[in-house]
Amino acid sequence: MNDPVDRLIRAVARRDSFALMWAQFGGAHIVLLAGMLLFRLFVAMDAGEFWLLVGVSQILCVADNAMGAKLTRDMWRPVRAWERGERSPAATVDAWRAIASLPLTYLRKSVRLPLLLSYLPFIAFASWRLSLNWKGFVILAVVGTTVIACAVVVRYFLMEIVCRPVIERVAAELPDDFKLERAGLPLRWRLFAAFPVINIATALVVAGVATDGKPISLERLGIDWLIAVAVSLTISMELLVLVVRTVGTTLSDIRQAIERLGQGDLRARVPVVATDETGELAHSFNQLVEAIGEREALREAFSAYVDPGLAERVLREGSAIQGEDLEVSILFLDIREFTAFSESARPRDVMALLNEFWELVVPVLLRWGGNANKFIGDGLLGVFGAPQQLGDHALAATSAALEISALVKQRYGGSLNVGIGVNTGHVIAGTVGGGGRVEFTVIGDAVNIAARVEEITRETEDTVLITEATRRALPAGAFAFSPRDTARLKGKTVPVELWQVAPVIRAKRVDGARPSDVPAGGESADESESTGDFARVSE
Repeated sequence: MNDPVDRLIRAVARRDSFALMWAQFGGAHIVLLAGMLLFRLFVAMDAGEFWLLVGVSQILCVADNAMGAKLTRDMWRPVRAWERGERSPAATVDAWRAIASLPLTYLRKSVRLPLLLSYLPFIAFASWRLSLNWKGFVILAVVGTTVIACAVVVRYFLMEIVCRPVIERVAAELPDDFKLERAGLPLRWRLFAAFPVINIATALVVAGVATDGKPISLERLGIDWLIAVAVSLTISMELLVLVVRTVGTTLSDIRQAIERLGQGDLRARVPVVATDETGELAHSFNQLVEAIGEREALREAFSAYVDPGLAERVLREGSAIQGEDLEVSILFLDIREFTAFSESARPRDVMALLNEFWELVVPVLLRWGGNANKFIGDGLLGVFGAPQQLGDHALAATSAALEISALVKQRYGGSLNVGIGVNTGHVIAGTVGGGGRVEFTVIGDAVNIAARVEEITRETEDTVLITEATRRALPAGAFAFSPRDTARLKGKTVPVELWQVAPVIRAKRVDGARPSDVPAGGESADESESTGDFARVSE
C-alpha cells in the first residue's frame, strides 16, 4: 500500500509503535456520536437533552477507552521488549504472536467492559432522562446493540490496520522454523461480522432520514430494526454467503496446493476460475510452482555433474566459494592398463565401461562422506573433508579405498585392476576459474602426494597405499599396516613413508564412520588374521 493514510500510519509507527493503538480508540467516540444522531431521529428530545446524553455517552466512552488502553499496553509488552533489543528467536516469536493475536485477544477480554461500564449504564440513564416506559427501554437496549456492534467491528479492523507496520518489522526477523498458529478471525467470520452490522445500521439511518426530520416513536424504531435484521439475514446474508463461498473456495484450493507443495508434489496446481484478484492469485501460485519445479530440475541436473553437497552449497552461497584452508584426506584412484584397452576397444565400449565403473565407485565415496571432486579420464580425485567438513576424514577415505578395492575385485575379478593412493594434509578448497567457467577443487601439496602415491602402487603391486600422515590420523587398532619402502616421489625432495593397509575386522567401528553395504576390504576375519606380513600398529 502506498496511499497517504498508509504512509501516515507507517510514519507514526516508526516514531512510537503504540501511539496509533492509543489513537484508534478515538474511533469509538465517533461511532457513539453517530449513534446519538441516529437515536435523535427516532426519539423526540430538545437540544439540551441531546447534548446531555452526548456528554454522558462520551464520558463513559472515555472510561471504557482508558481501561482498553491499559489492557492493550499490557498485551504490547513483548513487542516493547523486542523493540528494546531482545531479538532472540523466542523473543521475536513472542512479540509476533502478541501483536498478531492482539485484536482478537482484546475483543475476547474486553467484550464485557462496554456492556457493563458504558452501554447498560447509558441506556438506563437515557431511559430515566427521557421518561421511557419498560417497552421503550427494551427497544432502546435491543436497537442500541447495533451501535455497540459497529463500535466493536470498527475497533477490531482499526487495530489490525495500526498493528500491521509493526508486525511487518517483527515478521522480517522470525526464525525459519517458526510455526504459524491461527490467532485471528477467519476471513468468512470477518465478513459475517461486518456486513450484517453495516446493513442494519444503514437501514436504520435510511429509515430515520425518511421521516423528514420528524421524530417517530420508539415502537417504529423497534419495527424498523426488526425489518433491517430480517433483510440482512435473508437477502444480504444470502449474497454474502455466495461471495464468501466463491472467495473461500479459491483460498481453500490454494491452501491445499501449498500443503501438497510442502510435501514435495511439484504437480500441485490451483484452478484459475476467475479473472479478478483471486484468479490472479491462483495464476501467480501456479507460476511460482512452475518456477520451483524448474529450479528443482536444475538442482538435480547440477547435482549430477558435481557433488550433491557442493550443489546445495552453491545454490545457497553462490558460485564464488572462497578458498578455505582445511585438513582433508585425498583419495586418488586410477584404472591400470586402461590406455592399452582404449587403443583396442571402440570408443562406445570405452565409455560404457567407464560409466559402469564409476557407477560402482562413486556411491562408495558418498556413503563414506566423500565426494568425487574430479574425473580425469580413467582416474578420479576423491576428497574427504571438503566442501563438507568431516572430522574422521582419514578413516572415511581409507575405508572407502578398501571397500572400492573389494568391490572391483568382486565385480571384475582380475580383468580390471585399480591403484589407490590416500594422503592426509592441508589444502586450499574453493572455486577456481575465469571467463564465466569455474569449478570447485582442492589445491595443495597433499593432492600431489596422493597422485604420486597412486603411481607407486604400480611398482609395489599393491591396490591401496596410504601415507604416514594418513596412518597417524587413523584411530588406533582399526587397521593393520604393512610397511613399504620409503619412496622418493616424483617432484618431492623429502621421502614419503608408505603403508599397505588392511582392516582389522574384529575392531569396533569408530563413531562417525559411514555405513557400508560391503565390509571394508571384503575379507573375512580368518583371512585378515592369517595375513602373515601384516602387524597391528597402534599410536
